[in-house]
Amino acid sequence: MTTRASLAGDRGAATVFSALLSIALVAVLALALQLASGVVTRHRAEGAADLAALAAAAHVVQGPEFACGRADWVARGMDIAITSCRLEGANARIEARADSPVLGSFAVITARAHAGSAGG
Repeated sequence: MTTRASLAGDRGAATVFSALLSIALVAVLALALQLASGVVTRHRAEGAADLAALAAAAHVVQGPEFACGRADWVARGMDIAITSCRLEGANARIEARADSPVLGSFAVITARAHAGSAGG
């Protein structure tokens, strides 16, 4: 049984320590979530840029407007924006951008891809 005399030295230090530890854990969790979101967004942007470059290279014979239109169609289907589409001979160079779902436009991820003939 706890008596009033035995609790006289307890000043709530454990409560303060627990509150500070909880705040620190929430901050670490928030940082980890932001980092993971950035990594996932980077992978999405790179994958979309790769597929868009392949789509543009596959349609290069129909002209740059059609080929870049196909690349844009592929990227929009993956919720990624094409910022640059260039055709150099039979090769396509794509630059894409994506916003992080957690940080929005504060964390813009860019990716570049190149696709074309094996000869360069």
